[in-house]
Amino acid sequence: MNRTERAQIVLEKLREVIPRPQSELAFVDEYQLIVAVILSAQCTDARVNKVTPALFDAFPTLDAMAEATPEQVFPLIRSVSYPNNKSKHLVGMAQRVRDDFGGHIPQTQADLVKLPGVGRKTAQVVSSVAFDDDDALPVDTHVFRVANRIGLVDGADTTLKVERGLKAAIPRGTWGEAHHLLILHGRYTCIARKPNCEACPLPPVCRYYERLQKLPTPLSGLDPKKGKYYCKTHDGYFSEATTKTDRHGTEQTACPTCGSMNVFLAKTGETTKKVRDYRV
Repeated sequence: MNRTERAQIVLEKLREVIPRPQSELAFVDEYQLIVAVILSAQCTDARVNKVTPALFDAFPTLDAMAEATPEQVFPLIRSVSYPNNKSKHLVGMAQRVRDDFGGHIPQTQADLVKLPGVGRKTAQVVSSVAFDDDDALPVDTHVFRVANRIGLVDGADTTLKVERGLKAAIPRGTWGEAHHLLILHGRYTCIARKPNCEACPLPPVCRYYERLQKLPTPLSGLDPKKGKYYCKTHDGYFSEATTKTDRHGTEQTACPTCGSMNVFLAKTGETTKKVRDYRV
């Protein structure tokens, strides 16, 4: 199965369980959208939605935000990540839109990235959601993780590589929908710490799940009194492990005696081997 075929199946299956793939940020116009997206950088949509009502009450229009100071904005957004920088970005963004774009949020990615606090991902979110830009496929932490795990991209270690890989595998015209489907799947099912594979519709086409099934099965009858770890290769226990990097670039627990990565936790019998994962 190539990546294009895999992507087609993934989108079909995600559409069945996510009937309304759309942003979970609360907004009513382009101004509120760009403010919410700037605030959402390294912060949850739920947290952003808690602070924006009071923020928009205080600064209901772009002109009102442009006339504000960062010191006035800060108390209203102090619970989001990096409130100092974001206070400056919001005021700077509004002033730049007022002064350079006639008070209208620019529609193109090229113009959007000229605004304070707006990078490539934010620009693509705004242009896609607000202006139906079919050239946008924003990659956030969820899309990055899910695309690599499933196998929609191959070893893409930057957001730009993921974006290019997804655009090569997914038909243009569905990029915006794919963005929301992958985000929501990553937010609620294929979560960062421990993906909920039992509730996932994608195991038959997921490379990460396939690799998980190839991990060694737990061992029984180990004695944790003899050591924290057990090396199956040389049939011995030890308490201080070393590490090695496997052929996939993942750091694994290794036996200090023979260097084997065929190591198990003596207390539970579980393997210490990890499947390569992707985080940003």
